[in-house]
Amino acid sequence: MTEAAPTPAALPPHVLERADVRSAIIRHDFGEVFRLARLHGKISYAKIAEAVGYKRDHIGKMARPETDGKGTRPRITQHHKILEVVDGLRIPGRLAGLAPRPWELGQRSGLPQPDDPTSLLAQGGAGLWDVAEVLRRTEMSDISSAALESIEQGIDQLARAYPYADADCLHQRIRNGLHYVTKHLEGRMTLRQHRELLIHAGWLFLLNACVQYDRGHRESANLSKAAALRIGDDAGHGEIKAWAWEIEGWFALTQCRWQDMLDAVEAGHAADQTHSVGVQLYAHKARAAARMGDARMVRDALDAGRARLDRLPRPDHPEHHFIIDPDKWDFYEMDAYRLLGDDERAATHARSVIRISAGPDGADVSPMRAAEARLTLGLAAARTGEMEEAVDMGNTALEASRKSLPSLLLIANELDRELRSRYPREVAPRELHERILAIKRDATKSALAF
Repeated sequence: MTEAAPTPAALPPHVLERADVRSAIIRHDFGEVFRLARLHGKISYAKIAEAVGYKRDHIGKMARPETDGKGTRPRITQHHKILEVVDGLRIPGRLAGLAPRPWELGQRSGLPQPDDPTSLLAQGGAGLWDVAEVLRRTEMSDISSAALESIEQGIDQLARAYPYADADCLHQRIRNGLHYVTKHLEGRMTLRQHRELLIHAGWLFLLNACVQYDRGHRESANLSKAAALRIGDDAGHGEIKAWAWEIEGWFALTQCRWQDMLDAVEAGHAADQTHSVGVQLYAHKARAAARMGDARMVRDALDAGRARLDRLPRPDHPEHHFIIDPDKWDFYEMDAYRLLGDDERAATHARSVIRISAGPDGADVSPMRAAEARLTLGLAAARTGEMEEAVDMGNTALEASRKSLPSLLLIANELDRELRSRYPREVAPRELHERILAIKRDATKSALAF
């Protein structure tokens, strides 16, 4: 297979490997990519303009620094223009949240051929929306059953990647999906197709709410959650409504709004009585009750959740974010028992969570769960006088590759308070305290910048 010819502005490997370039590509901040291409790759704006189909002056406007006092620089948001820039600069599709581009298929053996778009899903799923677009064009209609199925497969892959995937990259891929789905909601289709596409949008909004909240972007997360709830109402889809209420319950739990949490649980149960979301709702109720000091409510909620879990078939893909993993029950019980002060039972469940969260190579495949389990073990160690063990567990938890900041910080604060109360003059607990404060400051800055 012959190799595709380079363009005048093809980014050389040493530029593509730079962290600042990759970060700009993930954000689709192509103005910054153009600036860095000229700075580090010696590629002129004239060559970039020739490669991507813009005038040279427009490239310069997009590439100017945000701090030059000339206002917000233009951004590229249209899907077809993004593809033109990616192709013109020879940016591998995976770096921009897209499928392998046609010119890549000519460079690497073993990749699927352009006339077999569905097989791209087996190659990592980065360009799931491109796959749907190819299928749509193949049938020359606004939307097709094959395209709808491709979108469903894409959402499934995103939900399965949620426990471990980089939050920024995951957010970008979800945005790509929402852009694709909402664009085609305006097209001509049957009522059945419209409802199915609307439901796909609902699942994407649910995922977006979770990822945005993990990143500390509360306002955006709330908007996505509200959109999912509205779609659940409009489409008559009880499971989407229940998951929207589950997410509202999670928000309330991490913000210490206990009554709001309990109200969300009841609304979620009213919306759906058949899917595994009910297990998660009972778990949230137990966790809220533990923070309220109501041991009886904790036991009742855990018993009800376990009973419903036992009635459900074991899932083929337990890592899917909207399918309850039976192994996750240890995680819920760990949280409840820690809050009730039953350190021995909490530690037993925490060790089980860490063991289950480890892959064959020892790396965490569920880093968010493992991090909170380590904080639980740290709290148990602090209460038994093992200060160094407690601090080590806390530091290890904060180094997790994938974080849900509100949930992580909620438990980190518990450990922090315990250590500072017991060891007010020790250096190590003070250093951990400063590290937690630094994470909070960074999260606040990120949310404000967003």
